[in-house]
Amino acid sequence: MTGFDETFKPAIHKKFLIVIAGVVWCCVGIMLSSMAFKWLCIFKGNSWLFVIPGIFAALIIHHFGFLRIVTKNLGRISGLPERPCVFSFISWKSYLIIIVMVTMGITLRNSSLPKQYLSVLYLGIGLALFLSSIRYFRNLLGHN
Repeated sequence: MTGFDETFKPAIHKKFLIVIAGVVWCCVGIMLSSMAFKWLCIFKGNSWLFVIPGIFAALIIHHFGFLRIVTKNLGRISGLPERPCVFSFISWKSYLIIIVMVTMGITLRNSSLPKQYLSVLYLGIGLALFLSSIRYFRNLLGHN
């Protein structure tokens, strides 16, 4: 006999959690990078002065930050029951971090900071998220 919470829990197979996590990381990365490029297209100066540091930041953030998070998340997902809740593609702590980061992003976008400087941060985080999402998809294919 199952309880009320088990009856209405939106459960899916663990592999789909990995797909969801990879797609979310990929889409958010594309969104942030697109915003950065849009701002740089409007900028009348030499955009490469902002693109190159953004790419450099992305590689550092990807390698030293986000890959560790992806590895921990994949380990956490593998330890879940066979049909966990669909929302467990990230941990509950990560939901809190996302709220803080979205709030900071909205605040920065609406600040008086010149968008070309902000594009370095957005490109760095966006490209790092996109690159790190590849690990989720490689995991699905059995290429850890």
